[in-house]
Amino acid sequence: MRLRWFIPIALLLPLNLEGKSPVVGARVATITINPREVTVLHLRPEFESTIHMPEEVTSVILGSPGQFKAEHNEGEPDYVYVKPITKEAAQSNLLIATKSGQHVAMELVSDGAEAADETPPVDFLIEYRAARSFLITDDPSPVAMVNAPAKVIGRGASEGGAAPSSPLSNMDEAFRQQEVVNAPTWTKWEDKQIETSIGDIRQLGNRTMISYSILNRSNQAIEIVPPQIQITGRKATKKKKREGKGIISDQLEIRDYKLSATRLEPGVRADGVVVFDRPNFKESTEKLYLQIAQADQVDRPILIRLPFTPPTAADSK
Repeated sequence: MRLRWFIPIALLLPLNLEGKSPVVGARVATITINPREVTVLHLRPEFESTIHMPEEVTSVILGSPGQFKAEHNEGEPDYVYVKPITKEAAQSNLLIATKSGQHVAMELVSDGAEAADETPPVDFLIEYRAARSFLITDDPSPVAMVNAPAKVIGRGASEGGAAPSSPLSNMDEAFRQQEVVNAPTWTKWEDKQIETSIGDIRQLGNRTMISYSILNRSNQAIEIVPPQIQITGRKATKKKKREGKGIISDQLEIRDYKLSATRLEPGVRADGVVVFDRPNFKESTEKLYLQIAQADQVDRPILIRLPFTPPTAADSK
């Protein structure tokens, strides 16, 4: 009898060892904050990733709460914890804002529980550090500009009549001009806690720059998500020919943006500028919109109609 039991156990033991899950690779990285870059964060079910910011975190905005979980508490103001809550492969985005107005944008990627051995290692710890700048500026804006030019050139002009070096200097100037507007023309929206105001709209080559303001008219604090640009229209398809025309909506790529605050207390105003890649052409039925949404109402954004062909920067001289 002893021999009969020993043989099956001896045969099953190697199979059990081969069935073990592969060892998950781990990565620890230190990254300098750059608001114009997106950090890819590789995650894995059953593992929690830690994000350490150089200062107190004021808001955490998660794109897909049904697939990922992001935690932040006042006891650890510099830390954010992220992990997938589904075993399937998933992807989303995360925005973290700090007390001084700095922010980082992250792309969350989970290859799922059944990920292959060659998948990238899991990011166990991402440590952000503030960018070092040797420029001394009297700009009162709480949003820091990394590697900004020492001299801000006027819109559409520069010293000696040369063209501006990059859209960044134009965006910095537009942001400051929007901040000093004392009494913007506010637009009220039905069933919304915020009012909006559109400032200057300029074309910079193949890109469009828009300055805007947001005002919290409610008696409660709210959070604002980063701006988006949407192009919508109606287009007939062969499959839906009998049903009529289907509504087409696409998000355009945003190259850069500045927002003075993401959390607005009652009566507080935020100013912003967004630069995006505008398509070279569109159909006659398509329309361009600036999309602004509250963090608790991302499915009900405010859509502000934009001109497809705005004035160029040189037209304002």
